[in-house]
Amino acid sequence: MQTSHDDGAAGAGGDAVSTRWVELGVALALMALALVVMVDSLRVGAGWADDGPQAGYFPFYIGLALLGASGWTALTQLRPWQRMEVFAERAQLRSVAAVMGPMVVHVALIKFIGLYVASALLIGWFMHRHGQHRLATKLAVPVAVPLVVFVVFERWFLVPLPKGPLEALFGY
Repeated sequence: MQTSHDDGAAGAGGDAVSTRWVELGVALALMALALVVMVDSLRVGAGWADDGPQAGYFPFYIGLALLGASGWTALTQLRPWQRMEVFAERAQLRSVAAVMGPMVVHVALIKFIGLYVASALLIGWFMHRHGQHRLATKLAVPVAVPLVVFVVFERWFLVPLPKGPLEALFGY
């Protein structure tokens, strides 16, 4: 594992992200989440009523514990220390972004075109972009997987999943 004495990245060219900044970012995000939980718990009542705890009692204290733990983590990450551990190389982060980007688009598309079509597009994209598959496979798998999911969830288990305009054309 590489180490460095600088604040940002390990290595000569700044080709890595240190653990410090990742942990600090996660701690701050969790602190924000804890504050949201605590404020909403106060809104619904976080005290003790005649018949026991109010609806927000336990969530408030769980949020308080999360705020404390995350605050401690943030403070320890702000303290200077000598050894910096590498969280990930920039090339590794680019690989994560190459997967995460299409996944974010997939989730956004579900609202407009439904789960099945969005999933077919995502599977097709990954098979085309990251796989060495024949054209027949690139066309068959993105159609077959959402169809199997449709049959299993919609027909067998009777669990409705988000549908779009294509499913409306077929009366679903």
